[in-house]
Amino acid sequence: MAASRKSPPSDDADGLVAGVEASLDAHLDSGARITVALSGGLDSVVLLHCLARLAGRRDFRLEALHVDHGLSPRAGEWALFCRNLCDTLGIRLTVVEVAVNRGRGESLEAAARRARYRAFRQHARGILVLAHHLDDQAETLLLQLLRGAGPRGAGAIPPRRETDADAGTGPPLTIVRPLLGVPRSQLEAHARAGGLAWVEDESNADTALDRNFLRACVMPLIEERFPGYRKAFARSAGLFQEASALLDELAVTDARGAVRDDALEVAALRNLSEPRARNLLRWFLRQGGAGMPPARRLDEVVRQLLQTRRDAHVCVMLGDAELRCERGSVRLRPLLPPTDESVAWRGEAVLTAPGGLGEILFEHGEGAGIALHRLCGRHVELRRRGGGERMRPDCRRPRRTLKNLMQEHRIEPWRRARMPLLFCDEHLVWVPGIGIDCAWQAGPGEPSIAPVWRLAAMQAGIAVSGSLQSRD
Repeated sequence: MAASRKSPPSDDADGLVAGVEASLDAHLDSGARITVALSGGLDSVVLLHCLARLAGRRDFRLEALHVDHGLSPRAGEWALFCRNLCDTLGIRLTVVEVAVNRGRGESLEAAARRARYRAFRQHARGILVLAHHLDDQAETLLLQLLRGAGPRGAGAIPPRRETDADAGTGPPLTIVRPLLGVPRSQLEAHARAGGLAWVEDESNADTALDRNFLRACVMPLIEERFPGYRKAFARSAGLFQEASALLDELAVTDARGAVRDDALEVAALRNLSEPRARNLLRWFLRQGGAGMPPARRLDEVVRQLLQTRRDAHVCVMLGDAELRCERGSVRLRPLLPPTDESVAWRGEAVLTAPGGLGEILFEHGEGAGIALHRLCGRHVELRRRGGGERMRPDCRRPRRTLKNLMQEHRIEPWRRARMPLLFCDEHLVWVPGIGIDCAWQAGPGEPSIAPVWRLAAMQAGIAVSGSLQSRD
């Protein structure tokens, strides 16, 4: 059931719109595109209405994106509510259904968040705007401290974040949170003033969930004694964010000369103090896309690396990856089931990739893609990278190793072994995120086939409806 409130209009409503405009001013230029993550709850509904008012006087394109996790029996009602709201406001809405698959030791909330953000990466256009507010920031900071987080985690929710391009999951994405300094009470006042309706998620009342327990039982007690705690917590989160950024800058400095060819030199770690060595190793793991181990586990990894002989072999398991030290160099490798499997393509529209690496969609067209006549009567197959492959995606440049091309396209080492490649006979034709070899590209008006990589559970931890595209 949708909730709504009514009261006389107030200056607070106009002030909120002005605050959103100030936060997004740099992104509201003519022709800019903004996507609101719309859950249907109070926060995102208010944000959507604020931006809808701004769109009337600032020339930007406004869209909305609703992610249906399928976890609530009322999920269909929420999606319908969002459709009706956007129809009323004349705003284009995209609804994405995701399947939430929990990793080992992962909470349902964390798995849902991972699925949600991957859907954002795939479907959001332009700037993605999220409705996190001041109360969310305070709760997140306290949760992170209770989990023993360091500066990066205690930085809680950043007001702005740039994500890197990720092979198969979409281009870089800018995320902005214009309500992060606004308390929830002000959002509710705005909703009352405008007579807005929203949906209530019944799971918010479940105090078995940590965040809900803090919100219902702990935060009211803190507010009785420290009524200004929200802004104080926000200031602390900002200081932690600064500290985390400085630690990253230090790691980048320490990595110069220490990280070569995706490998971390143990000798460079030994030249650092233990805190700096741990900081550099954390940075190295994040660059490789690996999950961060608990502090005690990380300490043990650093101890082993610093105390072993140069000719010793060290292998440390980190979830579904391994950190391997050989001949004085540390490398991060994904753990994939051993397979030399290949899958032949015989003209299917959809083909399951080998090793559980998702699906490849083959879209027919003209001009853009692989020249179809080049594939006729030949053996076309998907298989994983074996090493030593070369290709020439840019006809103006010479043929290069696939390793160099992946480095140039900022495809993380963590991702490289998980990518399905298309071969014709023994020729490498197409690589997700890099493109089509020059010799196989279709000319203008020529019948063509364009592969599209759609990830599956093994690669992404989720299955997302719709295509996860990686084109040339």
